[in-house]
Amino acid sequence: MSGDQDCDTLSITCNQACWNAGMDFITLTTFVAVAERGSFSLAAEDLFTTQPAVSKRVATLERDLGVRLIDRLGRGLRLTEAGDTFLASARALLADAERAREAVRSLSEHPSGRLRLATSHHVGIHRLPPILRIFVATHPAVELDLVFMDSEQACSAVADGALELAIVTLPDDGLDPRLDTRLVWPDPLVLVCAADHPLAGRAGLTPAALADHRAVLPGRGTVTRRILLDALAPHDVPIITALETNYLETIKMMVSVGLGWSVLPSHMLDDSVVEVPMRSLSMMRRLGAVTRRGRTLGRAARALVAALPGEKVR
Repeated sequence: MSGDQDCDTLSITCNQACWNAGMDFITLTTFVAVAERGSFSLAAEDLFTTQPAVSKRVATLERDLGVRLIDRLGRGLRLTEAGDTFLASARALLADAERAREAVRSLSEHPSGRLRLATSHHVGIHRLPPILRIFVATHPAVELDLVFMDSEQACSAVADGALELAIVTLPDDGLDPRLDTRLVWPDPLVLVCAADHPLAGRAGLTPAALADHRAVLPGRGTVTRRILLDALAPHDVPIITALETNYLETIKMMVSVGLGWSVLPSHMLDDSVVEVPMRSLSMMRRLGAVTRRGRTLGRAARALVAALPGEKVR
């Protein structure tokens, strides 16, 4: 085998040995310090340790590699041929480790990459735009992929690990233990009807009055529907359903043309629909961020969550 081949083989052996049991970056740093300072005692001073500790690390390194790296010559020392070869590999590995540390540190400074964000149509249309406008301007290197889906489906996708982050209607009860939630917007709900509906403008109404008129209900399985039905349950009100839909904007349109009464967030009231005041009913949704418990969010997701108001509620 030629001299060059011997050096190549030794270099490969050195690199592999750095990942063997007993080998670590502290040991490599110690060897490099001894080689550069030409002294075990001076290396110990630089590393804030003792000379015996330095000597032990170098001896362990030589045992792991199966070669002598340093000749002890009285009070001095000299690198062997194997030591010279290993020094180059050790320096390269330490430099790579430092570059890796710097790369990880930089992750928190400049969010970038693709952020796939799930949101409901209502939250995406009525709540998120001002926040996303600032977020996109602040983090131009982030590629935002906005996915619209029902809140319940988005929560399931986050729990299953298919999505990293969702900003939706938070589960009202029976929260999946795999999920963490952050309340961002309290969302009061009110009963609504068209301005010319028989329920409009009537004072002192009780839930029993709803039984005489058709309802446009939120879709089955939605948090909004469950909140409405739970509020009406103590009053034992039979509901006559005209139609059902998952989209609040569609509910508002159907109510505005007189197809029935329904429930909507109070901020959606305008000239097309009016509130049906009923003191005995109190309904509230919670809108916010949903993440997978124990999952480390990427830079972009962390930056977006940090831009949201509110606090973690579970």
